[in-house]
Amino acid sequence: MTSVAQVLKSKPNQDVYTVEASDSVYNAIKLMAEKQIGALIVKENGSIAGIVTERDYARKIVLMDRSSKTTAVRDIMSSAVRFVTLEQTTDQCMALMTERRMRHLPVMEGDKLIGMVSIGDLVKNIIAEQQFTIQQLEHYIHGA
Repeated sequence: MTSVAQVLKSKPNQDVYTVEASDSVYNAIKLMAEKQIGALIVKENGSIAGIVTERDYARKIVLMDRSSKTTAVRDIMSSAVRFVTLEQTTDQCMALMTERRMRHLPVMEGDKLIGMVSIGDLVKNIIAEQQFTIQQLEHYIHGA
């Protein structure tokens, strides 16, 4: 079973991007677009205050006809952040994401934020595991 640590190692870019709670939503969305990511950790006074996602933008700015340039990230972020650790499995992450209807999970090591896994990262890992299993079964069947 694959751990979160293994998933993080397989990612080409392991950077975790953050935004301040007082920053404008526009700047947060601009950073997400530049980095081609769907979520940012929100910090306030040096601590993690929440997470903001493209989904938050769509539902709390666009649909509510608010201005992204004048709205602070703190006004649309989710403050109840679920975290995972390096030892947790991809199955545990998938279960949490499914149960909580989330697409991104910050990864913590003690009190330190060290990464982020997305539903896409987990699906990519599952596909790779399945392909490996198929190859092993084909080798077994063909006697190679």
